[in-house]
Amino acid sequence: MFNNEQIKQITGMGISLDTITQQISNFKNGFPFLKLIKPAIISDGIQVADEKKIEAAIEEYEKSRNKIKIVKFVPASGAASRMFKSIYEFIDNNKNKTVKIIDNGTIKVFFENIKNYAFYDDLKLVFTSHGKSLEDTIHNGGTVEVLEMLVNEKGLNYGNMPKGLLKFHRYQDECRTAFDEHLVEGVHYSSANGAVYLHLTVSAEHKERFESHVRKILDTYEKKYNIKFNISFSIQKKSTDTIAVDSKNEPAIDNGKVLFRPGGHGALLDNLNDIDADIIFIKNIDNVVPDHLKENTIKYKKALAGLLLIYQNRIFRYMSQLEKRNDGFDKAEYKEMIDFASDINIHIPENIVSAGPQQIGIYLKEKLNRPIRICGMVKNEGEPGGGPFWVENDENILSLQIVENSQINMSDKNQFDIYSKSTHFNPVDLVCGVKNYKGIKFNIMKFRDPDTGFISVKSKGGIELKAQELPGLWNGSMSDWITVFVEVPRVTFNPVKTVNDLLCIEHQNK
Repeated sequence: MFNNEQIKQITGMGISLDTITQQISNFKNGFPFLKLIKPAIISDGIQVADEKKIEAAIEEYEKSRNKIKIVKFVPASGAASRMFKSIYEFIDNNKNKTVKIIDNGTIKVFFENIKNYAFYDDLKLVFTSHGKSLEDTIHNGGTVEVLEMLVNEKGLNYGNMPKGLLKFHRYQDECRTAFDEHLVEGVHYSSANGAVYLHLTVSAEHKERFESHVRKILDTYEKKYNIKFNISFSIQKKSTDTIAVDSKNEPAIDNGKVLFRPGGHGALLDNLNDIDADIIFIKNIDNVVPDHLKENTIKYKKALAGLLLIYQNRIFRYMSQLEKRNDGFDKAEYKEMIDFASDINIHIPENIVSAGPQQIGIYLKEKLNRPIRICGMVKNEGEPGGGPFWVENDENILSLQIVENSQINMSDKNQFDIYSKSTHFNPVDLVCGVKNYKGIKFNIMKFRDPDTGFISVKSKGGIELKAQELPGLWNGSMSDWITVFVEVPRVTFNPVKTVNDLLCIEHQNK
């Protein structure tokens, strides 16, 4: 299939030929759909923590946080270009035009509220540096020029910047980027022993921009909050790229080289696997709010972490007992373990229960000795993306999963009906425990489902190509983790998908 140079290219990326063969097979055969049994809902897969339980969880976290290593893991490789899609379209449709009256709703809202953006003063300075006035340019119908100055290289270049380095929020004495807000969040809920460990996954083209930004602001933030920030970056590994194919499922070749594409969010599992920590918080780069709205975020992040520690302490105790005692347990002891397994959504088949204590012990040891994730879930208000479901595998074992739309056979009426009854949405609000009861880090690559993923259609040079994404970081990549879903307030989920989202009350510091 490949010549010697192409084989060198593939193996030089750290990809085996067996992996390529499997990926091409996936293109030909597709990925199997998941079998939904029912949506995870309140009291059946999703917990609602009352104030007493929240307070107990926070107390556990506060008691433990200075004894463990905590890392905040932020996927931040996304470029901001998608935020400005409507702006690029407006520019393309109105090049070399004077546009004073704007009918386009999105652009109209942008200009009517332009002074409310945190980047407004920077945009004014760009015009001043060109010997112009921003206000006069707008008044004289130079709206296209203003938008070009915002997104293109001759101005702020926001369309080519990483989303994490755009100014999101204005304060009395500063304007903060999304990255800056993650630093401040870290002070409040992921600090330990006077330090915050923050790890961001970034694209290779943006890494230097982030590092330069850190050099500019780090000293100021460390002095302001009297804390040490340990900031690290990693790039999505080339070994996680997936091969692209043509319409006949033949490898796509360009100038003699095999074409590859990034493997999506699931490719970050490798980066996550490299993190050495007792607790890892995961949250997307654009889901931040100004200080006056941070209280709920801080409260529930601490509560999720405390809940993880409470569950983990019991898991570790049971694992230690199961490891040491070969003579078995009495019925009461096993019932306690079985009831606890049910509480953390581990399904024990009837044939295991009826087989007796020895088989139950073996099964519990295998199921409890896994990484654990506590996932915040928000009520579904029409957001696109994954949701929580009970799923059955080929061995008829039930488990809780975060499922993307593409993993569901929507043409199957039963599956569509189950999907339609989903009540909650995945906001990417996770707290993870990745060490076992002996303090040894799990190899989390062993707990993913390689049969999950999806295929999308792309184009290059006018030629249609098919691309393949790895199991998503919060669904297939964590399919064999111990999973607990907890409802969190909708106010803790405030992503910025378009530039006008920054005008929402949740992003205005008023």
